[in-house]
Amino acid sequence: MNTHSPLSSVLTEVNTANGLPNEHYIDPAIFAEERRSVLFANWAGVGFGKDIPEAGDAKPVEFLGMPLLMVRDRDGSVGVFQNTCRHRGMILVDKPQKIRGAIRCPYHSWCYGLNGALRTTPHVGGPGQNTHEDVKMDELGLFRIRSYIWRDVVFVNVDGTAEEFETANGALMERWKEFEQPQHHGGEASSFKLSVKTNWKLAVENYCESYHLPWVHPGLNSYSRLEDHYNIEERDQYSGQGTLVYRQLEDQDGAKFPDFSGLSTQWDEGAEYVAVYPNVLLGVQRDHSFAIVLEPVDCSNTVEHIELYYAKSEKETPEYDGLRASNAQLWKTVFEEDVFVVEGMQKGRHGELFDGGRFSPAMDGPTHNFHHWVASQVAKGRTA
Repeated sequence: MNTHSPLSSVLTEVNTANGLPNEHYIDPAIFAEERRSVLFANWAGVGFGKDIPEAGDAKPVEFLGMPLLMVRDRDGSVGVFQNTCRHRGMILVDKPQKIRGAIRCPYHSWCYGLNGALRTTPHVGGPGQNTHEDVKMDELGLFRIRSYIWRDVVFVNVDGTAEEFETANGALMERWKEFEQPQHHGGEASSFKLSVKTNWKLAVENYCESYHLPWVHPGLNSYSRLEDHYNIEERDQYSGQGTLVYRQLEDQDGAKFPDFSGLSTQWDEGAEYVAVYPNVLLGVQRDHSFAIVLEPVDCSNTVEHIELYYAKSEKETPEYDGLRASNAQLWKTVFEEDVFVVEGMQKGRHGELFDGGRFSPAMDGPTHNFHHWVASQVAKGRTA
């Protein structure tokens, strides 16, 4: 690529690289470019399977202005469709609901099955004529968006060009294969969201590294020190951090959450926190996990959707309700402690002389890995 490109200083090794230029955080034109080349061209998170638990459940979501509809089919599978009628472009479903029969357009009553197939077109051929030879029913189903569910996150590839999910994320799936077992959402208290005045990428960058822990998370750092962490970096795939001193939460009687089954001793006191590019943040521990979907609203606003999961369900373990609530509050506090940092970095990107910054070669590898990946995706889009 052009050596004078503003991205050339990002697409080099961490020891000498700069971070992404300011415009990648504050310029609406670059935001629109990243929408296409970074978020639509890869497997991005848009929701959670737990929000549509039963057949017929449907939930509309908006992803970068695009209306989508997540639907649980009769066979238990989840489909994601463009939430737009093929007739005149009306939004089909405007709030979460149970689809009893078919997905019905409220405008002219065209109806679709849970699999997106067009079922009925009332009066399309005139009063009482529900078919027309030029309206090809089998060609006018809802537009299906490629989707995949992993760790309850609903991932989509909008433009359809990404590698298969298992290929794109196979290395991380292999790394965490011990956690490929049932996990159960912790209930209402285990679901929360934060609206943050920052570009979505800054939330990823901050999550990736442990460098900030002593100053931003003093409570966490009191038992999980900087030297107890290690970097996780897989070029062009994912990055994050791990800890060697994970400490299980206990209630006043010393009770702890049940563990996921069959884990190796690595996870007795180990835990890992990884960013799945572009916009999903995952954490695994011996007794619970979490998933965060970052919803990019615009250049400088992001909504963090946070969900906590456990080895045993709420119904099975009512005795842990209090502990689940305490755990949710603990994580909420940790995530809220990061808000001033990511909002402060967003403000800092308006400093015209800022050159993307420099990285600590020892501590910032995971964050640089993410910058390198974003820059490579944008560069690929510009040369396509």
